[in-house]
Amino acid sequence: MIERQFFARKIKEQQIEEFISSNLDKAGYSHTEIIRTPLGEKIIIYTSRPSLIVGRKGTNIKELTEVLKKKFGMENPQIEVSEIDTPNLNAKSVAKHIIHTFERFGPKRFKSIGYKALQDIMDAGALGAEIVISGRGVPSSRAKSWRFKTGYLKKSGHIAESLVKKGQATAHLKSGSVGVKVAILTPDIILPDKITLKEIKKEQVQEQPKEQKQEEKKEPEKVQEVIKKQKPRKPRKKQTKDGNNKT
Repeated sequence: MIERQFFARKIKEQQIEEFISSNLDKAGYSHTEIIRTPLGEKIIIYTSRPSLIVGRKGTNIKELTEVLKKKFGMENPQIEVSEIDTPNLNAKSVAKHIIHTFERFGPKRFKSIGYKALQDIMDAGALGAEIVISGRGVPSSRAKSWRFKTGYLKKSGHIAESLVKKGQATAHLKSGSVGVKVAILTPDIILPDKITLKEIKKEQVQEQPKEQKQEEKKEPEKVQEVIKKQKPRKPRKKQTKDGNNKT
């Protein structure tokens, strides 16, 4: 029974996320997060343009709350709109932006759009990024996939699976469907193979030979002082076979 309730709740949350993303599929929209609280469900909508999501005097939010109550049976849905600080480092936001440009201007200039989006990601401070545009809607005789990549991007391991930001979106055009996949390695990720070089100041390097030279100068002076302090030794007398001493 507990497992069935858990799966039913997760399916319901997934349906709510798909419904919100389909209705609020506008420029700047990224993703939706649902949090359960004692007062009810808290729905956070992440976007780079909150004014487009909220609408004039909050009309979009009011309509969305009424639909969630009637269609999904939510008692007290609390909708919040959260602004993304750096949309160029959010993979889902970048994928959505590319899709909206395709829907507005067409996929003929997909190469320039891909390279420009990649440059915007790197200018935002990313360590590496990759954009894959594929589908029947790409201008060609058959379906193709184009890959735009730059920088340093992990492809396997824990970092690639858990820490690399990934997002995807699909545009349904007259020529066909176009899918966009975005992967970004953000600058806040600390890589295990990162090497840092420690710089040594020139002053410290120059001071060492001077100290050595001063010590070398002091050593002969000490030797001469020791020689002066020592008394001259008297010559030893040699004995002959007769027993007489010779000087």
